[in-house]
Amino acid sequence: MIYKLYGPPGTGKTYRLINRAKAYVRIGTPLDKIGYFAFTKKAAAVAITRMPASPKKLIYFQTLHSFAFNLLKNESDKEVMQPYHYEKFGKKLNIKVKYYDRYNKEESSYLTCDNEYFQILHRAINRCVDVEEEFNRGEHNTDEIYLDTLQHIADNYVEYKKKKKLMDFNDMIQLLLDKKDKIPKFKAVFIDEAQDLSPLQWKLYDQLKEKSEDIYLAGDDDQAIFAWAGADVKRFIEEPAKEKVLKYSKRIPKSVQEQSETCIENIQGIRKIKKYYSRDYGGICEEVANLDQIDLSKGEWLILTRTVSRLLKIEKDLRRKNLYFESNRGKSISVSLKKAIKNYELLQQNVPLEDKYIKEIKEYAGTEELDLNKNWYDAFQNVVQEDKDYLLALLEAKEDLDAKARIWTSTIHAFKGGEKQNVILCLDMGKKILKAIKRSQDKEDEEHRVWYVGITRAKNNLYKLKAKIETKGYKL
Repeated sequence: MIYKLYGPPGTGKTYRLINRAKAYVRIGTPLDKIGYFAFTKKAAAVAITRMPASPKKLIYFQTLHSFAFNLLKNESDKEVMQPYHYEKFGKKLNIKVKYYDRYNKEESSYLTCDNEYFQILHRAINRCVDVEEEFNRGEHNTDEIYLDTLQHIADNYVEYKKKKKLMDFNDMIQLLLDKKDKIPKFKAVFIDEAQDLSPLQWKLYDQLKEKSEDIYLAGDDDQAIFAWAGADVKRFIEEPAKEKVLKYSKRIPKSVQEQSETCIENIQGIRKIKKYYSRDYGGICEEVANLDQIDLSKGEWLILTRTVSRLLKIEKDLRRKNLYFESNRGKSISVSLKKAIKNYELLQQNVPLEDKYIKEIKEYAGTEELDLNKNWYDAFQNVVQEDKDYLLALLEAKEDLDAKARIWTSTIHAFKGGEKQNVILCLDMGKKILKAIKRSQDKEDEEHRVWYVGITRAKNNLYKLKAKIETKGYKL
């Protein structure tokens, strides 16, 4: 039997899915007959912690890529390709490429790359089509992308992996599909965030369907924001199943829900019509012209942007305001510099330190002879002045730099699944996005979903930060 669970924001989709998995355990289902497949490695780890069993026994609680890799790890001597491998490959072909999720900590199969050639290549693989067919879809900047260059990259990519004994995430899936007899039989299979599965992953799902008594698909087509990488939301909506829509959100206040509906009401393509109820809290939903209109000195905050370039500008502004924040890249301060300052002050108190710590202090001081009569600010000459001023301001404000920052910054895509009390949503879109939505209705629909996801991260209050250029902002 196939079951499909639609979970609007904050309705407890994952919670329901895990509870159903627990029910199978209670009736005596062997743990190796339960498969739970999450979209990211982190989400799979969270699911494991919620199960009443030893993690070592939950051998099939993982991502689909890890599932494929672990089943075949004894049959291949290849290393899993990481973002830095792609960057090295790009250098080999004299093509500049940068991956923002450099070490892919989430182990999502959709890597965020700034090079359109690589984006097309990844998308073609995920969609199970050749690069020419993907190129002809026209989902790229046609003025800058050339088919012969794309084909050259694709051909060399295959050779590069072969020579270096590498395989990417999608190779894992394809290898398992080629050896489908390796796929075990299950009593129950659970797939979370199924709206984000690519056609290649849906092929693996089809094999799991043949070898499982029950399958549970959970997701929300309104939150399908990975079409740019090849995800197939249409397949999720159209997959035959016994359906249920979760109707009560424990996250979304009424004002935020009302605002979010303006996004999904604009979707022209296929969509599952569903109604859910907000929690009994009004909340604030208002527009602001700049960050100065918001008191960021207290409370929990999330600042979301559509693009990385806008995110970097926001972070620069926060530093100018001497506000402490964190992002997926870490804290806004240099943790090593902070440690060196602490050790320097211990040294001033005649506390003995290991040689390695003294060496670090000397590197920041830029000298072998330390003058311990100076405070750290004057002594540390080998530190960028802006960084020193920023850290000094935070220390003088008695900011607890060992604690998690109250302010978190992120792109919308990188924070999918998260939530914060107060959200500032920057409405700037960027030139490439504006061009893309003009070329394709599917792209425009996806953009509405992206902003829907951004809005629905707010648990209490939403502040819409006006775009720098109004004509380049999302209209809410």
